Amino acid sequence: MWKLKVAEGHGPYLFSTNKYIGRQIWEFEPNAGSPEERAAVEEAREEYKKKSKQDRARALPCSDLLMRMQLKKENNNIDLSIPPVRVGEKEEVTYEAATIALRKAIRLNRAIQARDGHWPAENAGPMFFTPPLIIILYISGEINTILTWEHKKELVRYLYLHQNDDGGWGFYIEGHSTMIGSALSYVALRLLGEGPDGGQDGAMTKAQKWILDNGGATGIPSWGKTYLSVLGVYEWAGCNPLPPEFWLFPSFLPYHPAKMWCYCRTTYMPMSYLYGRKYHGPITDLVKSLRLELHPKPYEEINWNKARHDCCKEDLYYHHPFIQDLIWDGLHYLSEPIMNCWPFNKIRERAIRKTVKYMRYGAESTRYITIGCVEKSLQMMCWWAENPDGDEFKHHLARIPDYLWLAEDGMKMQSFGSQLWDTTFATQAIIASNMADEYGDSLKKAHVYIKESQIQKNPPGDFKSMYRCFTKGAWTFSDQDHGWGVSDCTAESLKVILLYVTTI
Repeated sequence: MWKLKVAEGHGPYLFSTNKYIGRQIWEFEPNAGSPEERAAVEEAREEYKKKSKQDRARALPCSDLLMRMQLKKENNNIDLSIPPVRVGEKEEVTYEAATIALRKAIRLNRAIQARDGHWPAENAGPMFFTPPLIIILYISGEINTILTWEHKKELVRYLYLHQNDDGGWGFYIEGHSTMIGSALSYVALRLLGEGPDGGQDGAMTKAQKWILDNGGATGIPSWGKTYLSVLGVYEWAGCNPLPPEFWLFPSFLPYHPAKMWCYCRTTYMPMSYLYGRKYHGPITDLVKSLRLELHPKPYEEINWNKARHDCCKEDLYYHHPFIQDLIWDGLHYLSEPIMNCWPFNKIRERAIRKTVKYMRYGAESTRYITIGCVEKSLQMMCWWAENPDGDEFKHHLARIPDYLWLAEDGMKMQSFGSQLWDTTFATQAIIASNMADEYGDSLKKAHVYIKESQIQKNPPGDFKSMYRCFTKGAWTFSDQDHGWGVSDCTAESLKVILLYVTTI
């Protein structure tokens, strides 16, 4: 039975700034749970599966029932037996009825609070989060080390449950099928051990048909082209340039990458490393098979130059303007041939070294959590390409459980936890109820979590030269180890601290 572990961490490649407060990971314990508890878990899964099949036209997010079951048991001192309040359509809502309903809601809120004071919850939905992690674990040979049979079973469950009736997968769990959702999900299932004709009712066959009927994987958007190139089922010649040389430009220039939004910068930095190296993993028999399964024509006959601008119509939100394609073509036809020849290839190597420097700083200053799941998988690809035996990759492997979330619809890679964000609003709701005296124990735990999650130091060294801002005194979206201060999270946390002082 799966168990949510909170504020735990051990091993030579893990380290924390606050004893892992806020860390939430799922572990499988074969002997855990009574027969009744196991039956309740299976019932929740079957109910989700039934509802998702009944209404494929809308998204069906999980309700975190497995987490709720566990925490209610751990917090069994909280009386949840208050009967529900039912008010008729024309019946007046009385003060007494509203108070009972509010008390019931807050008791339920207390019952799903973790022991370290935060409220655990899933923060996922996009279908392109999980496959890149599966790709790098396959390339590195760690897929059977990091992922147990139980992990794989839950990951496969999640992918199949969110497959659309037409055989494809959406960009998110809701919406129409897209190439980025479909091709990456199909690849992830194959790497997890599913055959090309696997799944119920020929799910994999239907998926492959959707991919081929919509032009094949050459129509996957740019991020997907990068992921598939790293795996070896797409060619770097089919990717528009992401030259790492931009990192050598003076930072005062208006188009320097340091001016990018942090998530954009930390995504394209490792992508530029991979593009500069033209790195791909070993071409195994499975990779060769995927080359046949994902493309409607033989792999050797694909026009990769044409594929650079190919985008499936189901993924296309806005056509590239002419000037953008002109820039891509200029870099592809003029810049790239030059940068790959001596002596200019020395400039490329210098640029790659600089991206390595920035990535190392970003990884170390976040305890190898990184800013989010997209950068996490990309950095792992880079560090494996850079030095498979290096400590950086091992540190990254140790933090993978931080991103894997389990619910009744299976296991997925989440963006990252929202522990601090959720805790501030849950706390404000309890305080606003005017029932603070009755639920003081919950507020005390939440206060400890918020206090222990505040960032105590700025990023190490000359953080400005690493394109980071000061963070001392701020709060993150998740926990202290994450290290990225966020303005609204800081504002809401400060608000809660002030509320404690003024109202409790």
